[in-house]
Amino acid sequence: MWNGIVLSGFADEIDPSLDKQIEVLKKLGMNHVEMRGVNGKGLVEYTIDEAKEIKKQLDAEDIHLSSVGSPIGKIQITDDFEPHFELYKHTVEIAHLMDAPYIRMFSFFMPSEESCPQYKDEVMKRLGRMADYAKANDIILLHENEKDIYGDIASRCLEIQKEFYGDHFKAVFDFANFVQCGQNTLEAYDMLRPYIAYIHIKDALAADASVVPAGHGDGHVEELLKKFKESGYTGYLSLEPHLADFAGFSALEMNASQKKKLDGEEAFTLAHDSLVKILNKIG
Repeated sequence: MWNGIVLSGFADEIDPSLDKQIEVLKKLGMNHVEMRGVNGKGLVEYTIDEAKEIKKQLDAEDIHLSSVGSPIGKIQITDDFEPHFELYKHTVEIAHLMDAPYIRMFSFFMPSEESCPQYKDEVMKRLGRMADYAKANDIILLHENEKDIYGDIASRCLEIQKEFYGDHFKAVFDFANFVQCGQNTLEAYDMLRPYIAYIHIKDALAADASVVPAGHGDGHVEELLKKFKESGYTGYLSLEPHLADFAGFSALEMNASQKKKLDGEEAFTLAHDSLVKILNKIG
């Protein structure tokens, strides 16, 4: 495993319970989490006082946030932005309270792929307000390439980064999301590498868009992680398993042919072990 990287992940995929999340993270030797859901509710839905109690529990177990895995920007571009902007401001408060350096966010769902050009100005206007607020409040936004949003493919992610990249606005690289959008990840890397400050670890098959363990799909995960290492990347590799319904589990594990579905701990552990295998191979 190369120096300067830290493993994190969406522990709500282990279990809704924070106790169980912490138990499995510690079992895997991890002490960072990209917190999205905790105790059955989104982190950003908690009040500040409630979030303080979550922080106390994390501190007691020496668990730290790599990022707030927020839903900010995951609304329709045609939805009223003002209530969402209020949630965004609360999310910034939560991030500061949790000592999280980053907030993961998105660039709004589009009515259709064809409608992206007509909504570009509104996307940029909204993102501009968010970027300005991030700068004024000393937090770093991480734009994720998510399916069906404006910034889903590399070219539109590049448009966004050219407009807003700086000390308070950077990019997440998500292998599986690009595959599911029909975007070649090697091309995406070449276009976006200068802007990437955070990496989500999940892979997918181009044939049916199903999520698979890292290295088992068409995301060129091993090849690109090697490129990231060679380019001097340091920072977080964040596990986002999405493997509870992984159909190929029986091919990877002995005596698992009867298993219909992975539980959260099994799925997260499979994602972790698949990544570690790649990292050990890279050296």
